[in-house]
Formats: sequence, C-alpha cells, structure tokens
Amino acid sequence: MAGAAEGAKVPDAARDALDWLERLPPPAVAAPRGVPGQGYTRFVPNNDLDAALSRKNASDIEDAVATVRVGKTIRPILFDDAAPVLYCWSFDGGDARATALCELAEYLYQLGHGIDMAWAEAVVLHAHEAQERLSQHGGIVYRPSARGGAGRDILCPQPGTGRSLAARFEETRIRFRRGGSNRKPVRVFVQPAKPLLASVAYNAPPKRLVFALRATEARGGFASRRLSEAAVLVVTARDRAVARLCEAIPARADLIERYLAGRGATDADKSARVRIVPLPSIGHPHADMTIRRLAVHVPQTCPLRADDVAWALAQVAWTDADGVILDELQPVDDDAMADRYEHSGRCWRSVTPLALSTARRRRIDPARTRDEAKDANERAREEARAVHAVRQALRHAEIGASPTSVRVQREPFESHGERAEAFATGTRFPKEALWHVSMTFAEPVSGLLLLGDGRYLGLGLMRPVDPMSGVLAFAIEAGLHGDADPSLVARAARRAMLARMQVALPRGNPIPRYVTGHENNGAPARGGVHSHIAVVPDLPRRRLLFVAPSLLQRNGVEWREITGDHVRLERALQGMNVLRAGAVGLLALAPAELDAESDPLFAPSRIWESVSDYRAARHRRRLTDEEALKVDAGVELTRIGWPAPSDIEILMARRGSRGGLSGRLKLTFATAQAGPLVIGATMHKGGGVFACDHRRRSRGA
Repeated sequence: MAGAAEGAKVPDAARDALDWLERLPPPAVAAPRGVPGQGYTRFVPNNDLDAALSRKNASDIEDAVATVRVGKTIRPILFDDAAPVLYCWSFDGGDARATALCELAEYLYQLGHGIDMAWAEAVVLHAHEAQERLSQHGGIVYRPSARGGAGRDILCPQPGTGRSLAARFEETRIRFRRGGSNRKPVRVFVQPAKPLLASVAYNAPPKRLVFALRATEARGGFASRRLSEAAVLVVTARDRAVARLCEAIPARADLIERYLAGRGATDADKSARVRIVPLPSIGHPHADMTIRRLAVHVPQTCPLRADDVAWALAQVAWTDADGVILDELQPVDDDAMADRYEHSGRCWRSVTPLALSTARRRRIDPARTRDEAKDANERAREEARAVHAVRQALRHAEIGASPTSVRVQREPFESHGERAEAFATGTRFPKEALWHVSMTFAEPVSGLLLLGDGRYLGLGLMRPVDPMSGVLAFAIEAGLHGDADPSLVARAARRAMLARMQVALPRGNPIPRYVTGHENNGAPARGGVHSHIAVVPDLPRRRLLFVAPSLLQRNGVEWREITGDHVRLERALQGMNVLRAGAVGLLALAPAELDAESDPLFAPSRIWESVSDYRAARHRRRLTDEEALKVDAGVELTRIGWPAPSDIEILMARRGSRGGLSGRLKLTFATAQAGPLVIGATMHKGGGVFACDHRRRSRGA
C-alpha cells in the first residue's frame, strides 16, 4: 500500500485491488529455514537522556549519555538469504484485480519492520502449480490452522484493514498537536490508532507417514497389539529404524540418534524430533482399541528427510527364534484412522495415559492395603497435583488454549480401554505417574494431541470426542441461587443466543429459523414437528443446555438436515462465559462435558421424573387436574415418538393465575428409554424437563 501510494493518496485502482485482497482467506507462508545465531549484547542510550541533561550542563552531553546506557541482547536468526519468502493466497475463478496486485507488488520496497531493501514478484498460478512451488521451496510452510493448537499467531489483513491504514497514516501526520492555553501553549502528542488486523493461528504441519502392522501368515492381514503394549511397540520400531539408518548413513549417526531416538537431544530439539504414534482402532462403539497402525510425524524443521525415515521403518520386522518374519511394518496410503486423531474438538480424552512425573500417587503396599488406605483428602490432593501437571503438559506441548475443566483418573474412559497401570510395563515410568485424562476447552483445539513426559513413546495420546452430537452444554459455575426460576434462566439464555448469533452473521443476514423458531416474516414456525433449538436449564445439576430438535422428537427432523445450522450456532456461542439473567443474577458459565451413558438427562432408564414443571399443552375440560395431566402427557409422548408409558404418576398438580395447568410427573415405561425428554407447552421456555433416577436404573427398575 505504501509503495503504490502517490504522495499521500492511494490510487483508486490500487485501493480496489487491496480491498479485494483483504477479503481473501489468510495465505500460506513459506519461509527459509533458520538456525539461532550467537547472541551478543550492545550498550545503547535509552530514552532518559533529557532527564540526565537536566541534572548536568548542556555541554556535558557525552557524560550524560554514559549514564543512560543500557544493555540490549541481540539474538540473530541465520538463514539462506537466497531463499525467497512466499505468500500464497487462494481464490476461485479469474479476477482482474489479481493481475493488478501483481503489478502493485513491483512497488514493494520494504518487508516488515526492517530497514533493509526488499522487493517482490507476484504471479497468478493454478492451484496445483502453487502447491508444487510451495512443496519445492525447501523451507518451512506455515498454514492457517484452528485456534488453540500448537503454532503461532500472525497478524493478517481483514476487511477494513486498508481503511484503517489510511486513517493511521493521516493521524500520524498530525500526532503533534497544539494544546494548553494561549498564555502557556504546549505541544501534545496523540498516539495514532492501531490498524485493523486479524490474529490468525498458523502452524507448520509435519509430514505424516502411516504404516500398517501386517502378519505374514495371514497373507497381508492386520496384526494387532494390545493397547497397553503401545510404548513397547514404539520403542522397538524406533530402535530398529535407528539401527537401519545408522548403518546406511553412518555420517549422520549423531543426528539420527538425536532426532529419531532422542538420545542427546536438548529442549531446543524437541520441536524437531520425529514422533512415532500408535493408532488404536477407534470410531465405532464396538472397536476393540487394539493397535494395528503406526503414524510417523516428521516435522519440517527436522534435519532428517522424511523419505529416509519412511525407508527405515519399512524395514522393521518381528521374527521368531529361527529368524522367520512374523509381523512387519508396511507403508499404507489409507490414513482414515490417523485422521480420527487429528480432528479439532472441544472435548479430548486420553487413549493411552499421560506420564506425569510430577504428579505421582502414593504407592500402597499390596500386603497392607487396609493399613495404608488413602482418605478423601489425600486423594483430592493427588488429583489436584495431576490436574496442575496436565496444564503444564499443555504448555510444554505448545498448546496455547487453557482447558476449562480437567478430569483425571486411573480407569479408562472407553469400554475397551485399559487401566493406566497396565502401560508402565517396559517403560521408565512408574505406574503411580500414569493418569487417564479428560479435558474440555472453551474453543475447539486441533490435533494431534500428545501430552506428558511419554509423548515420544506413544503415551499421552488424546482423541477428540463428541459425547453427544446436537447438545451444547455449559456448566453454571457461580451466581446461581437454589430457588432460581428455570423460565427466567431459559429466557435470558435465549436472548443471549439470539444476540451472539446476530453478531456472528454477516451484516443484513437474518437469523435462521433453527435459532429463532420463527419464519422470515416473524410468524412462529409451525408444521407439527420441532425444528429449532431448545434451551434446557438443568438447574439441579447447575447446567444450561442447548438441545437440537433431532434429539427432542424421534420422528421429526434428522440430524443431517440441521448439522450446518448447529455448527454455526456452536461457533456463535464459543466464549460465552457470562449470562445476565435479570432477577436470577449474573451467572458464570463454562463449557461442560456430557456422558450419554451416565448423564441423568440422556442415559437410558425406565423411570423418568420431572426436573421442572410440566405445563399442559391443551386445556381439557370435564377432567380432574390429575387426569388432564395424564392424558396430555400421553399425547405429548406419542407426538414426539416415545412409546406409551405403562404408568403416569402425578407428583404435584396446580392451576396458575390464568387457569393454566402444570405439575410434576413420574413416567414409567416397559423398557428403558434414552433421553432427552422435554415435553409440554413450555418446553422451549425451561419447562417440561425430565431426568432418570440413577438408583432405580442401577437396580434394573
């Protein structure tokens, strides 16, 4: 923009091209590899020279300068100055403004805050040609990534950046202004406004290789290892690959040992080390979670070539005593299982436990379990240390996001998982330092997540989980009183949802019916089925839920029809940590995690009891209040696709000031039914919520 300017003005053609550029998605950036140079310290004057001169005569400037010198350490980054820096923007179709930008690039004379001369060349390429140029660059390619993962934030243009730069330029010209009175005029310095820039998370994704563990006797079929053998499998494959590479390239043995095996590696080498990740089979409720694949991640900063690492691992095999090959690693192109671990998500659970050396549990002698048993306070202290160690592990893995909740335990979270102690065999970690972890973040975090001290041995592997599609859950951490009215909480939550959705949409776009429950003309959405989100306050458990209509009515809309609207709503509600609920008060919110198998609002059960008052949907005459509630509840259950209950017990019934009938019910079904169950005239206003009785469910009631 500065190069294209003519004096203090930017030509209209250049401004139009730059306005088009700032509306494009953030670019991919390729930079030359750099290594830290030797640092040195320079002593330069600081900004206190005027104060020093006031204490001395004007002729003693040299003496004054000597008193205000400070040391500044300079740490250069050394790189090949012949390697270019590439910026690659992507757009669809042909556009004359792209050609105009190529001409503007010739006027660039400076890059960043440096004072050295710089120049640029721009060209319009097809997508495959651009990707080929990036891959052949030889440096590190940074790409925009999901916020919260490992990487760095870079300021990028966004709509309005050009106007903000022009305004900053004009304000800079008049930053020294006249102030004070006529008798004592002074010059006032006014700081110009900062430019409008978007902070975009960038990451340099590593080269990923996937290997399958094949059994030779099964004619190429999968061989499997137990989940608890993850660390032993990784160490065996790694050491054999190191031996093969050192034998083939003896001149690079030191680098191979450092960056593949980790021997002699320092903290500065961790980000460049090769990671071998076991991939237990997941993705289906009946998946056995055995290891059939290994993923190998070679960072772009690693001095070892990915092709060499792939060749060495492809030679790894397991033999019997006679030297007959039993199992071997074979490279595969199918990386669907690896993708399951690299999705983004707010909730993450450990598949292999985290090794937390600073959070060891006290070991109990098996022969004295009764005498050395831990009380509740000691267990709470151990778990608190583990939670703190998990947060430290996130920092060590360069994960910028902080979890809103962390849960630690020794038991696995999956039905086919294994306890944390089982993974200690064959490792340097005691079983008391291994923990299974579940975390929830305020915003989605991108994978792959490997945490803890054993992350280079296959331990600490996390998987993103979506405990329940179609439900956005928030925990009410503070501000809720015991006698709070659910209808007031639901009303405030609905208003907040509408406001945040309106801000998230482009200017002028209406809020979709999925959120408002109304047509574009303002009329209520009708049709006999639930088609919009429901706000469900679960105040006994201090929670606030936003439930999709596909869960509320079994014969209504399907999840695939509303997935897009629900994702947009989820993005709009990210970061909602405060709810102003009027008379209820100021509620502090945090994202919560749900477990469909044990949650009282979703777990299967035969008996369901009211959490909030059920309001009759229709006024039925010539019936007692109890009979009217029973008939109305039966009709509502049929309408949402639930079976007829074997018994409806009225726990309480009352009439409102305007004759409305409401009450509390207990429903009993012949077979267990999975929730959620929200019915009645006020189901979208905080009423008609039911929960199962865990004690009765555990006894098979």
